[in-house]
Amino acid sequence: MQALIALSKLVALVNAGALTIGRWLGAFCILLMVIVILTQVFFRYVIGLGLPWPEEAARFLMLWSAGLMIGTAYRRGGFVAIDLMVALLPRLLRHLLTLTLFALALIVLWKAWQIGLREVSGLAGRFGTDSLNVPTSWDLSTWHKVPKSWQMMSMLVGIGALVMVTFELILREVIALFGRAGDLPPISDQVVLGSE
Repeated sequence: MQALIALSKLVALVNAGALTIGRWLGAFCILLMVIVILTQVFFRYVIGLGLPWPEEAARFLMLWSAGLMIGTAYRRGGFVAIDLMVALLPRLLRHLLTLTLFALALIVLWKAWQIGLREVSGLAGRFGTDSLNVPTSWDLSTWHKVPKSWQMMSMLVGIGALVMVTFELILREVIALFGRAGDLPPISDQVVLGSE
């Protein structure tokens, strides 16, 4: 049991670090998204010349912010209706039901991973975006369309974060099932390495 507790604490620390980086990068994506949207508002409504790329850039940044931050939301969150129902159950049944729900979550995440991988590596991911371009030369003379796979990669990043958090929550639930939940710090008090 001590090894399981130590593993749980290690996974919690790794998740806290990875999710912190994800939160900071996700917040940066949101900042860039706001700048892009305000740029479009200025050009469209003040100057009267709408730019072709800001909507697509904002969508790209929104997907990445969600993919980078979803693990934190899942780790800290909960579903009020499910949490209330589970809290009413006896301890053993509560832990078994929670483990069952996490196992189902892993099955759904596995399927989502397969779909995401198909989107990234399949035919759809090979096409370029309509209006987003990146420089491919040092002198900025050559530009190419951003592949849609770069946008869809946000799905895989988010699913990977969800899998890691689910693994952590399963470990915590197994430890709680054996009556040792008191040996683990609450997630809300976990070290989050400055992501607050």
